[in-house]
Amino acid sequence: MSDNGKTPVDFWFDPLCPWAWMTSRWMLEVEKVRDVEVRWHVMSLAVLNENKLDELPEEYREMLATKAWGPVRVVVAAAQEHGEEVLGKLYTALGTRFHNKGEGPTTAAVREALEDVGLPVSLAEYADKDTYDAELRASHDEGISKVGQEVGTPVIAVPGADGEQIAFFGPVVTPAPKGEEAAKLWDGTLLVASIPGFYEIKRTRTQGPIFD
Repeated sequence: MSDNGKTPVDFWFDPLCPWAWMTSRWMLEVEKVRDVEVRWHVMSLAVLNENKLDELPEEYREMLATKAWGPVRVVVAAAQEHGEEVLGKLYTALGTRFHNKGEGPTTAAVREALEDVGLPVSLAEYADKDTYDAELRASHDEGISKVGQEVGTPVIAVPGADGEQIAFFGPVVTPAPKGEEAAKLWDGTLLVASIPGFYEIKRTRTQGPIFD
């Protein structure tokens, strides 16, 4: 339990990923209907895929090379220089601009998101710097080590009944459920994820993320 008596839920995200964004908005809904508190952490699609680029489509490789490093580096720099507590609000500002408003991970969108939450716009300069890459990789490794290399972002971890963390990738869902639907998905996800030996439920995605 955290200091306020709520169950801590650790959530690893890359601000570039629209599906992680959908899951994060659902997680904020879960906070309203279950006694949990999200703790935000960074992971990286660029780091996740750096050793398997030859297996990826050319378009995705191009995206990783040109768009994936900058935003997550800025987020890590903000946390390092202004504290971990800025992660949630900065992620919301970035995701709202990248995904809901359709601005994409542009320099302008990053700078405006920083401004939206009262952080120095100069942090955007870290997009092209490896200053905090060691911290970025450490955070990424912490999250991905809980679920394995075959999945992506987001990763969620929550204390189990025995005190050990239950960790899983996803859930992948659109649109983000609200109210009782959010609670039902949370309860069900924890139920299946807590079963020893359970690994996967999946079906083909028939629509893209619905941002609302």
